[in-house]
Amino acid sequence: MLRLTLAQMRRSLGRLVAAGVAILLGSAFVTATLTAGDVITRGGYDAMTAAYGTADLVVPPVDAPMSQVLATARAVPGVTAADPLLMGWGTFESGRRTVNETLVSAPSTPSLGSLEVVEGRVPTSATEVALPAASAERLGVGVGDTLQARWYVWPEEPTGDVTADPAGEDAEAGDAVAAPADDDVEELTGDVVLVGLVEDPNNAWSRYGGAGLATVEAITRWGGATDPDAFGPTNVLVDVDGDGDVETVRAALTQELAGADVLTRDEAAARAVEQWGGGNVIVMVVLGFAAVAMLVAALVIANTFQVIVAQRTRMLALLRCVGARRGQLRTAVLLEAGILGVVSGVAGVVTGLALAQGALSVLSRTQDGVPLPTTVTPTLGNVLVPVLVAVLVTVGAALVPARAATRVSPVAALRPADAPSVRARPGRVRLVLSLLLTVGGFVALAGGVALARAGIAVDAMLPLAIGVLGGGASFVGLLVGSPLWVPKVVSALGRPVGAISTSARLAAANTLRNPRRTSATSTALVIGVTLVVMMSTGAVSAQQSLARGFDERGPVDLLVLGTPGEALDAAGRDDVAALDGVETVAVSSVADVETPDGRATEVLVLDVADAGVLRDDAAAAALTDGRSVVPRWWSGDVVRMELHAGDSAVLDVVARGGDRALLTPQAAQALGIDEAPSALLVRLTPGADAKTVLGDVRDVVGDDSVRVESAAAERQSDEQIVDVVLAIVIGLLGVAVMIALIGVANTLSLSVIERRRESATLRAVGLSRRGLRWMLATEGMLISGVGALIGVALGLVYGWAGAATVFGPMSEVRLSVPWAQLGGVLLVALVAGFVASVLPARAAARTPPVAALGVD
Repeated sequence: MLRLTLAQMRRSLGRLVAAGVAILLGSAFVTATLTAGDVITRGGYDAMTAAYGTADLVVPPVDAPMSQVLATARAVPGVTAADPLLMGWGTFESGRRTVNETLVSAPSTPSLGSLEVVEGRVPTSATEVALPAASAERLGVGVGDTLQARWYVWPEEPTGDVTADPAGEDAEAGDAVAAPADDDVEELTGDVVLVGLVEDPNNAWSRYGGAGLATVEAITRWGGATDPDAFGPTNVLVDVDGDGDVETVRAALTQELAGADVLTRDEAAARAVEQWGGGNVIVMVVLGFAAVAMLVAALVIANTFQVIVAQRTRMLALLRCVGARRGQLRTAVLLEAGILGVVSGVAGVVTGLALAQGALSVLSRTQDGVPLPTTVTPTLGNVLVPVLVAVLVTVGAALVPARAATRVSPVAALRPADAPSVRARPGRVRLVLSLLLTVGGFVALAGGVALARAGIAVDAMLPLAIGVLGGGASFVGLLVGSPLWVPKVVSALGRPVGAISTSARLAAANTLRNPRRTSATSTALVIGVTLVVMMSTGAVSAQQSLARGFDERGPVDLLVLGTPGEALDAAGRDDVAALDGVETVAVSSVADVETPDGRATEVLVLDVADAGVLRDDAAAAALTDGRSVVPRWWSGDVVRMELHAGDSAVLDVVARGGDRALLTPQAAQALGIDEAPSALLVRLTPGADAKTVLGDVRDVVGDDSVRVESAAAERQSDEQIVDVVLAIVIGLLGVAVMIALIGVANTLSLSVIERRRESATLRAVGLSRRGLRWMLATEGMLISGVGALIGVALGLVYGWAGAATVFGPMSEVRLSVPWAQLGGVLLVALVAGFVASVLPARAAARTPPVAALGVD
């Protein structure tokens, strides 16, 4: 049977090449998707943990002094270094120029650092500092120059009492109270040497416009403290010996630190992603892409191979006549499918890896500041899964036609095929199966969306699993039932087309003569167009959803924070407002309060008239209505809560993202906050470069002891990562379009070959070659156009549902229609139908009618 199978494959090499190309592209699509998923996950994790350098382990804050945690970690066998991730601020002066710089603790080894020293060295004493090149330029200094550091010391550590009632004895435990005002602040100065220039290659500190390096002792001193432990618990980064076992060191650390939750770098990233969006969004997106890729590849391969096997019915019957058994023929067909699947699948894996490497090389050179690997690292799963999918789908596609062909009696199968009947209709079994899959699938899809938006699922992956299962089932149900409704849609749209010419009327009538052939041809493009539109719609909708999420996390584009209690200079506000890229500036009071669970948080007091400075529309609307805005971690999942404070006043609040509370003046009065305006809230003009504006603002306020934070700069860096992900998606869509076009070309070409005798009959009764060519071309464009329209409608539904399922826990997802992409898809579909039918139609038109009417 092996020799027979190979002989059949050589005889049908031309047809098998068409099927092999579809299988190759399908497996390449799966390979590229899985590989891109690894890149997206790795890049996303690296972005989330950019501040951790390449640390092997991360010890989250524990209830113990930082010095004790460090000493314990460094004493564990296998640990080569352990450093605190300490962040503070420092004010530096050179002549009349001043900068207020974010500082992070200098690492003891490069692997624990997030900043790269581009000139000079890392600080090693409390009188040394390394600054970003931009800050050194603003100060007009270079490596080796002396700067003056300025800092403040409080005679007593500010505290907040979470149980005492400043207004009386009726307060309840957990009431929020304002921290006491800071009095008698002492200003100190000292000389420091600039020993290095640093840059932030992975945008770990983009929110602050970059950061500098200083020793723990220096950051402690410049923060107004005398002991590093006064900073409170902080993350500790651990580097493990290259020959050591990370898990062994992790277990030892957990034991020595009394059961502390020691994390690997990837686990810390996963936790950060989960806290950021209520679920591991990156993994969900990757799994969604992989599931869709496998489904669409399976459908295209199955559709192509079924046509080829069905056309061999007479040849298989001839083999039956010469003595072959049914089982032998079935085995031969399945063996042929298996060989084709293995060869094409392996070629697809190689092609997919090459495409992924090419895309990665381009992105790594063009996308600065985005952590991307330089080379593709194929895993065993990424190589085996596409090959297995190709083999299983190809063999599965050959099962049904092989079984049907071997059950036909040899004599009946060898007779010339009867012309298809217009009355031939699909059976009731197909109708029932299609309805069950379609209705049940859409119900499950809607359930997944509702579950994700409600945010009540125990596991964040459950809504995605339900949505993928429901979407796949409904799509398969629509494809199974396509012979029932696709010809009717084609016929309805073909009536106005038929009025153009005789060839057009024949083309419209041909779409009804064989419903299965019409639906099979149209389905090839439905699959591809649905995928393209789904991805485009989902990407655009998700991008806007992420933008709203970014606005919620950072409702203020840029903050200028001065010394609490000291009013900012009015001239400084005017200078900031006059900068290019600045749209609105508002003043705000700043204070520290204790949350109901005893955690300290910083609040901004914003007048209702200045609510327009906020980027988050929901937060602005809440303030306008007289309701304060608090972080979600303050109030948990409760959107409306009551906080008793001061004289037992009730604060009406709304829970949103971010790490600061926004209070109305009435709420501030109830909390006893009466501070002078010491902060500027800045809203940038649309399209302004946030990093440029951040540098300009720091230049303008450089003479004041202030710190500047820019959520817009952080958002700009995050959006850059999103743009890279979307670029990867666009690459995958290009492969998907190729699969769809190959599917259309295969199905239409085989359909024209199958109707060779029919075309000859039309020629014999007077249809010209030109008329025959235009008939087939019109039929191809009509079927392709209908397939594209159906795909557009389905793609919009599935794209919105997918985005709502993945990003529903983060924010409301609204349908965004990519009109330009839809127009391009429809145009490509019409051109594809024309090209796919014209080439075989020319061959049919050149064949003499007598030769075409002969029996094979």
